[in-house]
Amino acid sequence: MSNFRHVLNLTLTLAKREVTSEYKGTALGRVWSLINPLATIAVFAIIFGVVFRGRVEPGLNSGIDSFALWIGIGVLSWTFLSTGIIKGMNALVANAGLLTKVYFPRYVLVVSAMLALCFNFSFEVIVMVLVMGLVGGPQLLLYVPMLLVVVVLTALFSTGLGLTLSVATVYFRDIRHLWGIFNQVWMYASGVIFPISMLATVQESLFEKGWQLGGGPIPLTTIFRANPAEMYLEGFRSILYDFATPPWEVWASMLGWALASMVIGVLVFTRHSGRIVEEL
Repeated sequence: MSNFRHVLNLTLTLAKREVTSEYKGTALGRVWSLINPLATIAVFAIIFGVVFRGRVEPGLNSGIDSFALWIGIGVLSWTFLSTGIIKGMNALVANAGLLTKVYFPRYVLVVSAMLALCFNFSFEVIVMVLVMGLVGGPQLLLYVPMLLVVVVLTALFSTGLGLTLSVATVYFRDIRHLWGIFNQVWMYASGVIFPISMLATVQESLFEKGWQLGGGPIPLTTIFRANPAEMYLEGFRSILYDFATPPWEVWASMLGWALASMVIGVLVFTRHSGRIVEEL
């Protein structure tokens, strides 16, 4: 019990250190946590809402009809998911000096990085809830508890993948560069900037032009739905944009991916983290 308390205290201490260093030396400090999401939504409102005039179906229960807000939710949610993976992946290499001097459970670095990110993301969640609530109505508050569950499941998925990649990065440093390329492709393949209805139109158009698979259309939408990131983004959008409970298959997918990611991450980390310090 005392060992668990020690690990917990260390994890929280490291997370606090990362949180306090995030905006250290800046004039506005924590205010940037509020400015950044607002600026992101504003930029996408101008680019996609005004310039490109993108369209999306109105919110199911909210009645909100704003492509800019729809895409803003996607961008902020995707950033949380992908940043958690990247921070976890770099946690061991970035703290090589600490690892070579003091012994403590190595996974603490990955978990503390995720906790710090969750703390910072909480400010963005508040901003998203306020903005969407002002536009769509106060009934959004009824879905905030479910929103917190989606955040937790997303964090677990990112942590599990971060655990796996953190060990892989120690042994193969090129993974960080490869992941940077993959991450860009993954973002566009996760429906951050386009709805699935648009992909269905593309699928039908390709079929009419002769692009077939087994006599039928190429199942672009099925492949798209197999992407875990798309499921988490749909969870966020169902609550924040539609003011609705995500479908049960989305809940099942989010939970399944989170558990699978954590199990694999813990197994890989436990098996291969023994020689981390030597490799660093």
